[in-house]
Amino acid sequence: MASEEELFASVDALLNEEPSLPPPAERARLREAAGITQARLATALKTTTQSVKNWENGRSEPKSPRLDAYQRLLNGWAAKYPTPGTAPSVAGTAPAVSGEPVASAVETADAPQAPAVASAASARPATPRPAAASRRPAPKKAAQPAVDPRFPHGPLAVLDGDGSAYGVDGLVLDCPATTVVELVEWTLRESGLGAPKLNRYGKDSDPLIVLTAAAAGKLGLPERLEGHEQRRSLRLPEDHPVVKQVVKAKWRLTQRGFGPWARIYHKAQGRERQCVQLAILSWDALDERSWPGVAEMEPADVARVLGIYAQRVITPRGSTAVSGLELMTALRPPTRAVQDPQTGNWVPGHNPGSLGTEPMDPAPPEATPEHPVVVDSGWSGGFLNEEAYQWVRDVSLLSDEECTLPYAVGLDLNTAFLAAAARLVVGLSAPDHFRAPTFNPKIPGSWLVDLSHVEVDPRLPSPFTPDGERPTGPAWYQTHTVAYAQELGYNVRPLEAYLRRETGAYLDPWHDRLKEAYLDTLADLGVTKELTDAEFLAAMERHKDADPAMAAVLAAIKATVKGGIGKLRERPQGKKYKEGERWPALQRPTWRPDIRAAVISKARVNMHRKLRNMATMTGLYPLAVLSDCVVYPSPGDSPLDFLPYAASGKPQPGGFRLGPTPGLAKLEGVQSMLWAVDLMEQGYNPARHIKGGDAVLDEGE
Repeated sequence: MASEEELFASVDALLNEEPSLPPPAERARLREAAGITQARLATALKTTTQSVKNWENGRSEPKSPRLDAYQRLLNGWAAKYPTPGTAPSVAGTAPAVSGEPVASAVETADAPQAPAVASAASARPATPRPAAASRRPAPKKAAQPAVDPRFPHGPLAVLDGDGSAYGVDGLVLDCPATTVVELVEWTLRESGLGAPKLNRYGKDSDPLIVLTAAAAGKLGLPERLEGHEQRRSLRLPEDHPVVKQVVKAKWRLTQRGFGPWARIYHKAQGRERQCVQLAILSWDALDERSWPGVAEMEPADVARVLGIYAQRVITPRGSTAVSGLELMTALRPPTRAVQDPQTGNWVPGHNPGSLGTEPMDPAPPEATPEHPVVVDSGWSGGFLNEEAYQWVRDVSLLSDEECTLPYAVGLDLNTAFLAAAARLVVGLSAPDHFRAPTFNPKIPGSWLVDLSHVEVDPRLPSPFTPDGERPTGPAWYQTHTVAYAQELGYNVRPLEAYLRRETGAYLDPWHDRLKEAYLDTLADLGVTKELTDAEFLAAMERHKDADPAMAAVLAAIKATVKGGIGKLRERPQGKKYKEGERWPALQRPTWRPDIRAAVISKARVNMHRKLRNMATMTGLYPLAVLSDCVVYPSPGDSPLDFLPYAASGKPQPGGFRLGPTPGLAKLEGVQSMLWAVDLMEQGYNPARHIKGGDAVLDEGE
């Protein structure tokens, strides 16, 4: 027989158990039967409306003392509004008196409560299933990713000042942290945040915690960072109490320090990474150009925008440019497990097709003037100048017929750099120098060649220079540019070349993932590939108003493309830099100006090929080109008035075509022809202002 002590221990265990709540659907039924809104209930229980929604759809559970008050309230409602055909009772430790007025139950719950300090993720994690009601339901593709059991609550959360951590798909967790160190430890041990690796040889994405201004203040951080430097380069001083607190707790900060994007980590133990990424909204972590309007959104909406981006692209690790570069490495990890033939052990080895683990110096003409390979060698042989177009046609070359047309219409190529990255073969090994080589369009590299003899219609830009001016003598060009001269029927005889023996389509997985993200996000905004050209133009005109959050995701994806390519040749930053010194970016294997040049060269050549084909098919010539935007004179205010179509109504191949796919075109803007000519006479580029503002974002940071 059991002893008295054993019986009392069993009874005490029952007494100490948390109250058992009715099923989520029953909680909602009782509240609705009582005529109480979720917002009013949230006010009574001193919590958020989103938390009440989560309790009623099974995504999370309340913790004491809210749990006890909620239980008492449900008992009172169950007594008054029993389920038809059942006895009026609800399981729990505090049964209500039969017939207790609903108002008194709410008033009881309205009494002052101690703040909830237990994590919603610690005892009863939210069931990972789509929310029945959220602030704004996410699109199906974003709301139903495959759930990794190690990261049940998604890749990130936005922490507000009241301890509510807003996750993806409407999830809200209670975060008890009052210091940065406590926040890091809660994130790693209790939050259930993170994301699985994008490649079998890669690493899981570290969890991201975004801090509102209120959350930053609660954790002892200043609301703003002040200083004379650019906002993104500001950092907390090393003697700041929060930095000292982090160091004292044996955590580390990366060399970037504690800035708008701070990484706090422990040194990895084997395969176990312990790292948390922080982003502080009030420190301008989310640049307005890349994330329009997001910093001003409610925390749940910020979580929705960043969550969709994380699911479709990558968990943000910094600016969109940084994330674009990180995505390349995540999809092409530098190492993979290989078996050591001597010991039989599995060790890290080079992953074929990747850029490896060590940085690689470029050839002198591929470098920037301040680079050590240039300064130390005294290089004076010129540089690769593969940049996007900035060209305006000479006004004297406008015909009378063109000047009498009423409109100037701007076309913009969708993510032109992304389209150029598709199936792009680039160098993977160090450059080798050759003298008087035979040109081979299949070998990526830099060629010194004279293209000044190539004849081009003066109403078109030269395909070989960013300003569209005809070359005056030998210059360095990337392979695609030289191959285009050959395509035009001209003989090319390189004087020198820096070529790479190992090659591969390094950017292919990067292109594929971003293309899918771009098209999926456009589709969520009502722009799909099935639309006719007229329907496409109409959908694009209203797509940004359909859902500002999804429009922000789209802007971020586009910025990720341009910024990621720009980061491949990041220049030194800061006033203290001296020419010839190595700057931090040079330590990355992804500092590859030759790959950037290959993308831009191919994009510019693609643009010129379309310009030439348009002239052949329609007799129309551009007024100006700026990067991926081109302006044409037009008899009407729509691209439909001048783009080439076959008798069947289908677009003619080879010219500009409308559509959402990368490389196809959309309407950039419409102005009068008089407006365009006036700008051209003043030396301005109509393509820059055709939509009423600056048409191009900076490529890099």
